[in-house]
Amino acid sequence: MAKAEKEAEGQGSAPDASDNSQMPLLEHLIELRNRLAISVIAILLTFIVFFIYAEEIYGFLVEPLAVILAEKGHHRMIYTGLTEVFFTYIKVAFFTALFVSFPVIATQIWMFVAPGLYRNEKGAFLPFLVATPVLFLLGAALVYYLIFPLAWRFFLSFEAPGGAGGLPIQLEAKVNEYLSLVMPLIFAFGMSFQLPVLLTLMARVGLVSSAALAAKRKYAVVIAFITAAVLTPPDIISQVALALPIMVLYEISIIAVRMIEKKAALREAEEDDDETAP
Repeated sequence: MAKAEKEAEGQGSAPDASDNSQMPLLEHLIELRNRLAISVIAILLTFIVFFIYAEEIYGFLVEPLAVILAEKGHHRMIYTGLTEVFFTYIKVAFFTALFVSFPVIATQIWMFVAPGLYRNEKGAFLPFLVATPVLFLLGAALVYYLIFPLAWRFFLSFEAPGGAGGLPIQLEAKVNEYLSLVMPLIFAFGMSFQLPVLLTLMARVGLVSSAALAAKRKYAVVIAFITAAVLTPPDIISQVALALPIMVLYEISIIAVRMIEKKAALREAEEDDDETAP
């Protein structure tokens, strides 16, 4: 609404009719450019900082595997290309910078969009900006502290000491392959935990209802297990460990949508009372 008033003021002071239609759009594009520039600068600065500590961050990511390997007497990872570790650290720093700078990016998006929203719309969208990184962090914590140890133990169970006339089978984990495995899993779990945000936003714009979500619950269970089978390593423990939280989040989404519907019904009732009041 404030943005519309700003446009109206710009049109009233513009000397030419052609400028009246172009100036507001130009101002919005300039503002968008500035917001994007701030976001990019935030990513670059955090990237530089985290690249300095990329080895420590990678050590944190590899710790679930390192603990299990230490129990088995293994104490190393390998790389087979001269630039492999360097580019792996770049990826680690970049992914970490994106995650850490997300509040800055979200703030810039909010500052660009908020002037065009009504007060009730601002109050509706602001909680989602807060919930998104929190839910992503919960999903990442789940995969790191629960899924990784279970999955790595499952895969390492295929090691064999080798018998008479045979050769032992041992893991020689590569630096870049490990990162290529764990980062998509962290991202997938973090995005899966955005389900309440997605469904609640869809409910606010009228695309779904709590009754429809409850009626489709059995389909949601099937989709949850299919999603878990696609995203997780091929062991039943990891798949169930992701499917169960998705189902819980789905039930939480139904409750959240019902709360939104109740608030909307109360608001409509109050507006009807105001209209009928003498």
